[in-house]
Amino acid sequence: MKALLDQIKVEIEQFVANADAQVEKGNKAAGTRARKAALNLSKLLKDFRKVSVDEAKK
Repeated sequence: MKALLDQIKVEIEQFVANADAQVEKGNKAAGTRARKAALNLSKLLKDFRKVSVDEAKK
């Protein structure tokens, strides 16, 4: 679970950095990277939810 949480933190940092670059500088490539990070983040959050529910059942 710790490794999953670390992956989520990395994706959040990448998303924020790229989203800021798109908004502030109009960098279109950064927008693409931000959208990709958002997709990865949604998958990781679903995985986190599954693991969290399983841990709560113990």
